[in-house]
Amino acid sequence: QVQLQESGGGSVQAGGSLGLSCATSGFIFNACGMGWYRQPPGKERELVSIRHTNGTIIYGDDVKGRFTISQEKTINTAYLLMTSLKTEDTGVYYCVAMCGGIDPIYWAQGTQVTVSS
Repeated sequence: QVQLQESGGGSVQAGGSLGLSCATSGFIFNACGMGWYRQPPGKERELVSIRHTNGTIIYGDDVKGRFTISQEKTINTAYLLMTSLKTEDTGVYYCVAMCGGIDPIYWAQGTQVTVSS
């Protein structure tokens, strides 16, 4: 059974930092790219960052230089460190796994991140 369990969401003031974790099981972590998407209130879901299996990392334009994606293969966990947060970073953040292709096939349930001014 595939599981992606997020933790670390919450509320923070603008300019602050927050870290998200995504503990996974049920699939071969090393064979899959991992990433993060988000859905701001009233908007479409958008890419935050993805890390492909070959090490290539992509960031959305809005988060470049502020967010960092990483992972720890020994514990099958992906991370997203968010710094210099802005109110527009508010949304539901989803951890995803891309196995066998470039599109996500597994999604976590989502965790709320709220940035206040």
